[in-house]
Amino acid sequence: MPKKKKTGASVGHIEGPAPKTAKSHHTGPACLSSDDPAGLFQSLIHPMGQKEFFRDVWEKRPLHLQRSDPANSSYYQSLFQLSDMKALCAQGLEYGTDLNVCRCVEGKKKVLNKVGRVNHNVLNKDFHQKKATIQFHQPQRFKDELWRIQEKLECFFGTLVGSNVYMTPQESQGLPPHYDDVEVFILQLEGEKRWRLYSPTVPLAREYGLEPEHRIGTPTHDIILKAGDLLYFPRGTIHQAETPAGVDHSTHLTLSTYQNMSWGNLLLDVFPSMLFDTMQSDISLRQGMPRRHLLGSGGDLDAGKRMADMLRGLGDRLESGAVAPNSTEMRRDFVTSRLPPYTQNEEDIAPSGKIPALKDSVRLRFRDHIVITVEPNQERTDEATELVVFVLHSLRNQREVHMIGKSDPEEEDEVSQGLRFPVSHLKALRQLQEVEELTVAELELPSDEAKVNMALALWTESLLEVCETTI
Repeated sequence: MPKKKKTGASVGHIEGPAPKTAKSHHTGPACLSSDDPAGLFQSLIHPMGQKEFFRDVWEKRPLHLQRSDPANSSYYQSLFQLSDMKALCAQGLEYGTDLNVCRCVEGKKKVLNKVGRVNHNVLNKDFHQKKATIQFHQPQRFKDELWRIQEKLECFFGTLVGSNVYMTPQESQGLPPHYDDVEVFILQLEGEKRWRLYSPTVPLAREYGLEPEHRIGTPTHDIILKAGDLLYFPRGTIHQAETPAGVDHSTHLTLSTYQNMSWGNLLLDVFPSMLFDTMQSDISLRQGMPRRHLLGSGGDLDAGKRMADMLRGLGDRLESGAVAPNSTEMRRDFVTSRLPPYTQNEEDIAPSGKIPALKDSVRLRFRDHIVITVEPNQERTDEATELVVFVLHSLRNQREVHMIGKSDPEEEDEVSQGLRFPVSHLKALRQLQEVEELTVAELELPSDEAKVNMALALWTESLLEVCETTI
């Protein structure tokens, strides 16, 4: 998030024909205090409602919310301050992994990182004397309130939510004009920052990209963000930002989400297994392709038409419910990479209450931290394919490596946390997901023993609890 001079519109003004929802000025509270994911997001975009936001703004255009409430500004500042860097450096931060030091020079990013551990005195010198921007990666690893906020937002969006903090001295810019592959929410924490936004060259971009100044034209938005303000813009929006003269420094938090969460990404995930399952029952998909087709010569000239017909047939099966889209890799990646539930006490994620019995009414715990997948049993590679059900969860994920990755490659390959059941248990597991509570006896399994055993397994994994009353 970058620099460049040139005065455009007046502060907060939106050039050109812009919807009246593109900017809002209010004094209402926007402290992110709700423990309900939807309530927390609502407070983030207050006073706009969620229905209006997702209908008119999300993936469509920027939104600037100006806020003049001192309590809100104070809360935003409490999330992260430049002065926090001294104590954080004492925890052994590393250049590259934990932060970057950079500056935009003549339209290009100049990285000023040193090697190894970050020394605060050196960092402070680079900030003040070289006018470098400090880009602090994933501060939720260190700041409890950001952990809480981002964990709730991951529940709300159903995908990863990352963050960076950018600290920039006056009359300086950290990054050149660029666009991102994520939906971006900017929270101005300290000082002020001038943002210039430009029409996308790649709307809803799926990759990060740089754009030279001569290609981006004039800004569609020229905005000064002040402490307590919020700015949202969709992926693909070209942007650059600088700290104005007369402002000692700017600190802003970037919350980012929806990376690789398009319909195309979902099709890439579900299509291979869906096609494989359909081949089991559709002989036309098992017939051999034309001879020499892979060599690009001879064979059936209508191969494209044949494949189009097969895809239409697969689409008809999907629409009728004859085959189910089974998103496995995206779900597994999300649940293994996301933040664990926010808690100040590890006992909060231990097995809770009495052991479930057949007559007990039970319900899922940490419902938003559980995903269910149906996958081939990898332990029986020498036999016919057998499907099993995995109940995966993020209760014991490591907050310290969120969006950073583990340093030990072997740890990356560890099996996800969770349980494995026969595919016959899928219906009972769906029951638990779909209702608020039910008795163990009501689980759709063939025997009382199977019902109690499944409930006990989930309880032991801290995923199930007995309700206070029985029915």
